[in-house]
Amino acid sequence: MKGFLEDANYSIGLLDEGATLADVIDNCIYEHTHTGKRAFYVGDLGKLVKKNIQWQNVMAPIKPFYPVRCNSTPGVLEILGTLGVGFACSSKSEMALVQDLGISPENIIYTNPCKQASQIKYAAKAGINIMTCDNDIELKKIARNHPNAKLLLHIATEDITADEEMNMKFGTTLKNCRHLMECAKELGVQIVGVKFHVSSSCKELQTYIHAISDARCVFDMAEEFGFKMNMLDIGGGFTGSELQLEEVNQVIRPLLDVYFPKESGVNVIAEPGFYYVSSAFTLAVNIIAKKTVEYDKLLPSGVEQTRNHDEPVFTYYINDGVYGSFASKLSEKLNTIPEVHKKYKEDEPLFTSSLWGPSCDELDQIVENCLLPELSVGDWLIFDNMGSGTLGEQSTFNDYQRPLIYYMMSFSDWDEMQDAGIASDTLMKNFFFVPSCIQLSTEDRFSTAA
Repeated sequence: MKGFLEDANYSIGLLDEGATLADVIDNCIYEHTHTGKRAFYVGDLGKLVKKNIQWQNVMAPIKPFYPVRCNSTPGVLEILGTLGVGFACSSKSEMALVQDLGISPENIIYTNPCKQASQIKYAAKAGINIMTCDNDIELKKIARNHPNAKLLLHIATEDITADEEMNMKFGTTLKNCRHLMECAKELGVQIVGVKFHVSSSCKELQTYIHAISDARCVFDMAEEFGFKMNMLDIGGGFTGSELQLEEVNQVIRPLLDVYFPKESGVNVIAEPGFYYVSSAFTLAVNIIAKKTVEYDKLLPSGVEQTRNHDEPVFTYYINDGVYGSFASKLSEKLNTIPEVHKKYKEDEPLFTSSLWGPSCDELDQIVENCLLPELSVGDWLIFDNMGSGTLGEQSTFNDYQRPLIYYMMSFSDWDEMQDAGIASDTLMKNFFFVPSCIQLSTEDRFSTAA
């Protein structure tokens, strides 16, 4: 399979009932151990199908618009496009990627809060009219460069129980919405709806109630200015958990039925990104260096020293880091823990360890403190839930080599797509069969399907 991120051609392995993703990972590790020990992903695209079914069962008729920045790999975009999902793009390159799939401009929204004039012009030329705005400077820039733009006013939300401010960096206040509408009226720019976003770290679902109520106020305000509003974007923040999805739905559904009933003609959309792709991708990395360090130097400050100081403490360096697949680690906590690929005994001792990327940069720490059996250079570690924020445009820092990507799908998921009539001929040509006894070479097994 051609798995480079920049490669538009790719293949999807259809797994026989006897084959599992774990088998694929085992075989890829075997092959990579003999050919160069390069980091790689295995993506289960069937999980995207399952997530979409789950969304339709719980959240319909709210239409999902997938934020391309979460994971812009071709397999993900084509599967989601085939499923009828819309796309939220933050750049010209993302808009071009989606357009290449044949997605209608009506199913694309331009969501970057700080848009370049050249990219606004590109959207105008491509017929991508719906975009977000939260200040008058941005509004004037859009008016100059996209006369047919249809704006969603991005209003700020706040989690009243959070320890720190949330989502106040972007988004305008209700008071300022009136000013923006006055400006839009003078400039001849259409305002067609409202957007808000509630962070996935928000624990207080009442935030949705406040946000939807605020959105209703903006809709009412728009009537005074003669704007015909027909869209509400409730943003992202969906963790991927079915329980969280149902909890959010239970909170917002009664309010949407009252404030934005079906007969109002308002289309409600959302931007689930992490929800779709996080659990679909597993990353395998290789240990490239190892050293023993002093126990008290490894522990974070303020952590009580409870282990035996005579035990060895290890620092491992792997062939991927924060300038690659772990880029999100620079701004948030890692959402996964490392799993050792090789088999080891249950009673084998565990040692305090830390994991670092290959750059030798002080920021390139992936895991500060964890317990692992003693590992060797050449051993492999597995990270689950690596599908979001890890597979977009990545740095070439220190000659960083992008991981390969191997797409897979079970026959049952493939059959479900066909039965639903959502498997296009263009997509089907990318599939190939993977037998239950996986013994083919990497080159043969993942070659591009004819």
